[in-house]
Amino acid sequence: MTRWFAGLLCAGIALSALAHADSPDDRFKALYSKEWSWRQQQFGGVDDEDHESNPHDDHLPDVGATAQNARLAYWNDVLKQLDAIPAKELSAENRVNLAVYRPQIENLAADIRFRGYEMPFNSDSQFWSDLGFMTRRPLKDAQTARNYIAKLGDVPRYFDQQTANMRAGLKRGFSVPRAVLDGRDVSIASYAEVKSPENSEFYAPLKKLPSTIPADEQAKLRADATRAIRERVIPAYAKLLKFFREDYVPHARKTLAAEALPDGKTYYRQQIKEYTTLDLDPEAIHQIGLNEVARIDAQMQATMKETGFKGDFPAFLLFLRTDPQFYAKTPDELLMRASWIAKQVDAKLGQFFGLLPRGRFGIEPVPAAIAPFWTAGRGGAHTYWVNTYDLPSRPLYNLPALTLHESAPGHALQGELSEEHKDLPDFRSKSYISAYGEGWALYCEKLGKEMGVYHTPYEEFGRETYEMWRAARLVIDTGIHHKGWTREQAIQYLASHAALSQHEVETEVDRYISWPGQALSYKLGEIRIVELRAHAEKELGPKFDLRAFHDAVLAEGSVPLPLLEQRVDAWIAARKAKG
Repeated sequence: MTRWFAGLLCAGIALSALAHADSPDDRFKALYSKEWSWRQQQFGGVDDEDHESNPHDDHLPDVGATAQNARLAYWNDVLKQLDAIPAKELSAENRVNLAVYRPQIENLAADIRFRGYEMPFNSDSQFWSDLGFMTRRPLKDAQTARNYIAKLGDVPRYFDQQTANMRAGLKRGFSVPRAVLDGRDVSIASYAEVKSPENSEFYAPLKKLPSTIPADEQAKLRADATRAIRERVIPAYAKLLKFFREDYVPHARKTLAAEALPDGKTYYRQQIKEYTTLDLDPEAIHQIGLNEVARIDAQMQATMKETGFKGDFPAFLLFLRTDPQFYAKTPDELLMRASWIAKQVDAKLGQFFGLLPRGRFGIEPVPAAIAPFWTAGRGGAHTYWVNTYDLPSRPLYNLPALTLHESAPGHALQGELSEEHKDLPDFRSKSYISAYGEGWALYCEKLGKEMGVYHTPYEEFGRETYEMWRAARLVIDTGIHHKGWTREQAIQYLASHAALSQHEVETEVDRYISWPGQALSYKLGEIRIVELRAHAEKELGPKFDLRAFHDAVLAEGSVPLPLLEQRVDAWIAARKAKG
């Protein structure tokens, strides 16, 4: 019996034993604790953009079809055991936990059921580029370094499994669309064509080993890493590059829509449910988008007049995209401007939030290997990544909105508070729900007006263009995946409504084409948070406290939108009861 199946059998026996736990609360806690521990073992070795590492850190995940099917069986069993727990008998705290946990497991199981692992990348994020993030975490001791080197040695096996999955996807027409694949091989080639192991990004952590490791052991670790990169990593990337260029790209599907995939209508609805946490059909979302686009367009027209510009709207967009005054001349200038904006926000957080995190975030440029096809920026609890690639496509008037969204009070503040919330189980504090997280961050762009972060009409237009960008996503995502829009149609729609550069417009549309549903989470989440604030203001009148409202929204960490609504209603009732 293999260790994999032996472990799974033991886990299954342990899970079955949970039925004999005393109370529904005890059974539920034992179930999710056991599953979370098992989940960490399953996905060991994967780091994220915030340098967070899994403790099971000496190998990369088993992503083969056999392992995937075993995971599906495990999660189906978890769902069956959840059905056996009487939800009404759970404590109030655990009813909240259950409302977060069940959809989390349902989405994990659904992804395998649709065999999403056969399409393990999109135009924005790729498994081969994600490995680069593990180079950003310092090797704090010799064992950590040995684990890191072991992961490097595991790259060929991991890539072979991913390649087998992609071949299976190609065979059944389940692939990333051909239309968005041009140039994406560059992110593989940057690793495959390194001339010397010491020049590889994967060698970088070995250059800064701590002095607590003896010199002779440091030399051995560096030699082992050099060998692993030369004999394992570089050949694995070269093999993947050949497959990508010669097999994947030529045979990728010619359609764009998620609904054109096998069982595509059901698949797209599942993606909508996962990313929005709402039961909305594509037609309803499309109409919400059209309504929001019309509303924001009127605001943008008014702000354009406020700048004193004399031409029409298309001429104004051209002016914004081409005038040198709106663009940084060096990467450092862009990074320093972002830092300056973040520091302005930092000074005002106490006026808008009662509870602030102890943690702090850093600001770094997006790694060069992924920058050409990444968004303008991205943030998490520990890092605000600013894309310094192609500076003429990174307008400064958008930077305040981007910074509010990606750092504080957006993703960094929300993520830090969630991490520091000691009362939340790991499956909540270490997980992310897109509709909540992206909705909150987009709300924070709007909050920046009250914070006084936008200093010119151009910066306010940048905020509006970012909101328009997210509203247009509702139209474009459903247009592509449900209504049969072409790539050119989507590019034209976004370019004509928002002051994004042409490079950003094209990379964003390609992202929506290859990542169905994800783009819907931002605007739908923000709409709900804005509605909840308006509801609280109306219900509480002069008793409404904005700082307390923000604390209430952030108190539960990342939660589905219906649950957030319930929690805010409970907060309003509690404030009223205080008199």
